[in-house]
Amino acid sequence: MFGGVLSTFPAFLAYFVTGAILMAIFVLLYANLTPHREIALIRGGNTAAAISLSGALIGFVMPLASVIAHSVSLVELVVWGVIALVVQIGGFLLARAVLPHLPQAIDDGNVADAVFLAGLSLSLGLLTAACMAG
Repeated sequence: MFGGVLSTFPAFLAYFVTGAILMAIFVLLYANLTPHREIALIRGGNTAAAISLSGALIGFVMPLASVIAHSVSLVELVVWGVIALVVQIGGFLLARAVLPHLPQAIDDGNVADAVFLAGLSLSLGLLTAACMAG
């Protein structure tokens, strides 16, 4: 009975682990490329940092989910994962160009700026996911 269901478990595991590794790389790079230190700020109770990082992470994972649902290989997942990462970093750089005070605002716990950044990240994630689907 479970044989048919579990026959896809190795593929699930491969995609899940690859996706989790890509997520970890994204968080590591994003947190180190932004001037504010999200992880330390979150540990200190900064809601704005949690909102902005969560938005960026979800915005990154949405394209991964789309690729996993439509891809034919792990290589494809990695390539599109790198593209999604570049889009999210680019989105932050764009937001910072429009709002130069953004890193300081996140440091200061400004939720309005964090919600804007999270919304931008989610929007870019949705757009990226749709474009990846062809």
